[in-house]
Amino acid sequence: MKKAILATKVGMTQIFNEDGVLVPVTVLQAGPCVVTQVKNEENDGYKAVQVGFVDKREKLVSKPVKGHFDKAGVSYKRFVREFRFDNAEEYSVKDEIKADIFAAGDKIDATAVSKGKGFQGAIKRHGQSRGPMAHGSKFHRHAGSNGSASDPSKVFKGKKMPGHMGSKQVTVQNLEIVRVDNENNLILVKGAVPGPKKSLITIKETVKACK
Repeated sequence: MKKAILATKVGMTQIFNEDGVLVPVTVLQAGPCVVTQVKNEENDGYKAVQVGFVDKREKLVSKPVKGHFDKAGVSYKRFVREFRFDNAEEYSVKDEIKADIFAAGDKIDATAVSKGKGFQGAIKRHGQSRGPMAHGSKFHRHAGSNGSASDPSKVFKGKKMPGHMGSKQVTVQNLEIVRVDNENNLILVKGAVPGPKKSLITIKETVKACK
């Protein structure tokens, strides 16, 4: 991996491409991310670049974390992540990673925590079908049979049942970048990206591009 960046979700809109086709896009505020530490195989056993994103007030930073940022000589950051770049040795502390590392037409993978939807039934959570809505059926939106009777006398793990939905880490692969605004560090991605507005999005170059 050679390209990655942290971003926050601004929202969705639509733009016209060069052919006049209307394209739905998600607007991401990508960076600037500041390099807070460069790890190498000699000291750490692997190569990686640690970056910080979004400034944070000093009163909200713990003493160990404060010392880490002070040693690097950078301002305190709210989000800290590591990227295992193949060319990690080319980076130095205080370097900035901006949206210009990507270009229109690049394929990316976007990772974020999906929107939480609370406790939901089996129909909404797993896409199951409902029963007849006639008054006499007495089976409308229930999950149906849960398991066998005396043998094996239990409900197997993994059974699709009602429960907590959403609020999980989700990765959407092979998203296409439509436009990059280098001046404002904005990346416009075709289609939807997981997570609510203002949530943290990790953008990486895709690991398995479509042929």
